[in-house]
Amino acid sequence: MSRHEPLRFEEREIISRELCRDRSARFIAKVLGRHHSTIAREIDRNGGAKEYRAVDAQRRAEDNLRRPKERKLVSSTRLHDAVNDGLQEKWSPKQISERLREDHPDDAEMHVSHETIYECLYLQARGELRTQLKIALRQGRTRRVNRSRATSTRGKILDMVNISERPKEADDRAVPGFWEGDLIIGKGNKSQIATLVERTTRFVMLVRIPYDRNAERVAFLLAKKMETLPEFMRKNLTWDQGKEMARHAEFTIRTGIPIYFCDPHSPWQRGSNENTNGLLRQYFPKGTDLSLHTQEELDKVAAQLNGRPRKTLNWRKPIEVFNDLLASHMSP
Repeated sequence: MSRHEPLRFEEREIISRELCRDRSARFIAKVLGRHHSTIAREIDRNGGAKEYRAVDAQRRAEDNLRRPKERKLVSSTRLHDAVNDGLQEKWSPKQISERLREDHPDDAEMHVSHETIYECLYLQARGELRTQLKIALRQGRTRRVNRSRATSTRGKILDMVNISERPKEADDRAVPGFWEGDLIIGKGNKSQIATLVERTTRFVMLVRIPYDRNAERVAFLLAKKMETLPEFMRKNLTWDQGKEMARHAEFTIRTGIPIYFCDPHSPWQRGSNENTNGLLRQYFPKGTDLSLHTQEELDKVAAQLNGRPRKTLNWRKPIEVFNDLLASHMSP
């Protein structure tokens, strides 16, 4: 018998009998092989130790089973609004659930499982919640697709240094300042956005690359963006072997940031960046013209991604972890 199954009438009789002997809820729970909180709640909801009667408790439990219950997201306006706020920010139900527990540790009304959120989205989707269904299922894919670019877009890059030579301290993500980067490509292979992800914090920066992905232009715009970072956050950058990074030496001279190149067709070597690029397709669908988006719009998208609680960060937000690192390095 599972500890989570509903109590049976025979168990309620044992509870009643043991209460008459002044046994505690913990003692009774051990006898029944139940969690002590299950027994304590059973006793409390049925009048307490002195008033508990097995027959009355069983009838009340059966009545509750027959009575349709209002779903938690419907009965609690606060919780409903908090979930909707998360969906508006394009958080997943899991992110919403875990972050609510983080923000309201002692408020049970504000706790809800991600399964319950999905259930409401699918089974009771109506009104405002219905409009958030596609947002909750963020990437919307039913199968994995290969996101690597065609071989024709790649070429041998002069003086490139392989990822195998990257400092080993980057591998465990304990030290900040190691970045992964790539381009996402728009309609007709004619527009692009540069994506940068910091490995420790998962902090995202997006860079508008107008016109084309000329290597000189890419190096200049990436350098301009990364020069906004403090020194300790500028250790190195990992990129794939796309020809847009052919002027990597100029980037390194300007920023002091060395670039390490992945092996061909090995997107897992930039795992954080690949995952981020997948999430970005929610904002920038394939087959659309990416040149239409301004840098201000890209910054807003990056801010939204950086404001999502992440499981890998113990449900903290990248911006929170990033800011804590900045504060720790600024303090005397």
